[in-house]
Amino acid sequence: MRHLRSTGRFGRGLIAFTAAAASAIAAMSFAASPAAAAPAKPAAAQAKPGDTCTAADLGTRHPYIKSTEVSPTITHFKGWYVTEGTTGTQTVTTSTQTTISVSVGLNGNVEGSFAVETLGKVGASLGLNVKVDYTSTSTESNAVTWNFNQPGYYGAYKGTKKVTGTYGSLNCNRVQQGDGSWALKWIEGPDGGNFTTYTTLEEGAVRCQDEVPAGSIMAKAQGLLDCGSAAARAEHPAGAVAPTAKQKRDRLVQRPALTSGTSAEQPKATGRSARAALDCKAEVYKIAVPGKPLSWGAPLLADDGVRLRPSSIFSAHLDNWRLCNVTENNGVLEASLWNWGNGGCATIAEQNAATERAVLQTAPCTEDDLQRFYIYRDVPGSSKIGVQNKYTGSMMGHDRYADGEFIRQYSSGRQDGTGTYSLIGV
Repeated sequence: MRHLRSTGRFGRGLIAFTAAAASAIAAMSFAASPAAAAPAKPAAAQAKPGDTCTAADLGTRHPYIKSTEVSPTITHFKGWYVTEGTTGTQTVTTSTQTTISVSVGLNGNVEGSFAVETLGKVGASLGLNVKVDYTSTSTESNAVTWNFNQPGYYGAYKGTKKVTGTYGSLNCNRVQQGDGSWALKWIEGPDGGNFTTYTTLEEGAVRCQDEVPAGSIMAKAQGLLDCGSAAARAEHPAGAVAPTAKQKRDRLVQRPALTSGTSAEQPKATGRSARAALDCKAEVYKIAVPGKPLSWGAPLLADDGVRLRPSSIFSAHLDNWRLCNVTENNGVLEASLWNWGNGGCATIAEQNAATERAVLQTAPCTEDDLQRFYIYRDVPGSSKIGVQNKYTGSMMGHDRYADGEFIRQYSSGRQDGTGTYSLIGV
């Protein structure tokens, strides 16, 4: 039996998530705010629904893995015949059999900390080294170099373990306990999706008569040899063997759905053709940085974004917001954010939906999912909230506390607590 070997090329972003590495990532994900030490809370790697969180976590989210499936997959293959006198090391140029592209959720790329953390947890949960940034098996070399030391009919191949599954998100929100009191807990958020990744490519060569482990990558390659066919039993000149009819049927040449940084083929948000008639609450709010004078202010110019601004008599209601078409599910509010000053609704521009740190803007209210937000609340008596875009799943936050600083989306939120705001009635 031939023994497979690794190509030895670990693609960019391939990480071995040992227990120590997972602990280090968890520590970085929950780095404490420099302002004050927060009460102890579970690390993101161990947090699960029902665990305790703090007000600083209202503007953050973390993935948890709901299901996984591991499938040995042949990505490159070529039938190869070795005759007496042609044994020894040869390089075979294979054909693409299947293309696997790494993706998380809506995006055909992997951008932002949430996607990387999702794939990291996949690898940790399965004990596998998986790709954790955007790549594709089509970018791998298709050449297999192998020492063919016996004559015969071989399948030269490259293969991997394709890993797919579903994930959910953990968000911090208030939960009423059995005794009527309230506490902040990690809850299962309303968003989630699917992921695809794969392990290091292995290469090898296998014959019909070789004994191979069932369910292995080598066994998948042996299955492609079509050993019962006349072509497999026939004598051939040394070198490449034309694909059998079965091999042609089994070949699933695919293309990556998207290239890195492209969002053109994402599912579209709901239509923007008509201005929505909003049912807005009477209350008017500022969305402010807790304990500080700056709050969200809508732009006067269409191409500008929502920024942190001080309130004054000259604010012209640009820092005043109403919650519209409000619904509540499991304690999480969903609403459109209507600005009193410019009459627009907060939104992430559709062309920027897949972009980490995209700027929050306002646009004519059309009530699509890019204009809908989940609001996570602190316990009653506190005005602190976290804000998440429904369509992108990203949390709102800002890079630094400064007049004129943009409000942006961050896939995992701001881990230093700067994604937690106060919803203050005016």
